[in-house]
Amino acid sequence: MTQALMGTDLPLPNKRTGKVRDLYDLTLSDGSPGLLIVATDRVSVFDVVLANGIPGKGALLTKISKFWFGHLGCAHHLLSTDPGDLPGLSDAERASLEGRIMICRKTEVVPIECIVRGYLTGSGFKDYQKTGEVCGLPLPAGLVNSARIEEPIFTPSTKADIGHDENISFGQGAGLVGQAVMEQLRDLSLALYAKGRDHAQARGIIIADTKFEFGWDASRELLLIDEALTPDSSRFWPADEWRPGQEQNSFDKQYVRNYTEGLVAKGEWNKAAPGPALPEEVIANTLARYE
Repeated sequence: MTQALMGTDLPLPNKRTGKVRDLYDLTLSDGSPGLLIVATDRVSVFDVVLANGIPGKGALLTKISKFWFGHLGCAHHLLSTDPGDLPGLSDAERASLEGRIMICRKTEVVPIECIVRGYLTGSGFKDYQKTGEVCGLPLPAGLVNSARIEEPIFTPSTKADIGHDENISFGQGAGLVGQAVMEQLRDLSLALYAKGRDHAQARGIIIADTKFEFGWDASRELLLIDEALTPDSSRFWPADEWRPGQEQNSFDKQYVRNYTEGLVAKGEWNKAAPGPALPEEVIANTLARYE
């Protein structure tokens, strides 16, 4: 198995390190500010980066995002995925980035995680069990784990730089960014989810839920940013295996979450840094799901 790329150190300004991606500032060919996003092979669960990564995962995430940015037909930040378009790097540095970069317009990030749920699972199902609601939205009584939600729902959360994102109501989001912006985020997120869901469903895959992020460009146009409908930001289920009332087989990071939840249940981890290392079997099985 090839070695996982756990980080980068490029001769570019203002490096920032997220849970999975390394970010650098760029100046685009027209002189406007740009952003380099490098998808590493790091893996995070419960907002903790695990000790080892999944070789090739970053390239798969980039390939999937590139497809969706093209397919969804909305305004987005992606300009190029070609390392040859990056000035000031050596041939070796460009080779190390092959397949795993996005050169993007720089935006002012909207501080809202735009989550759309078409099925009731994960933290949404836990909230529903307690209150009958998800992010303040009441749902019909009697729904079970992995049940289909008749009309997909928009359930925003805060976008935290440090620590955990927190689910919020639509009204709380409006208090942060304004009513008109929240309505725009909701309508666009639901439309993008519907387009992605229909494309995937025709190919035998359920997109149970997903997370979008948006940013304003210099002209205040709202752009889709970050990643789009990847196994890191979405739950993908094989449609022919979907069985309401239970956890689903998945093509996403849930497999890793389930493994680490097992460590927590056995008292071998407390969901705090440092994260545990994944065994080779879990790495191989996760990569197969992403592929």
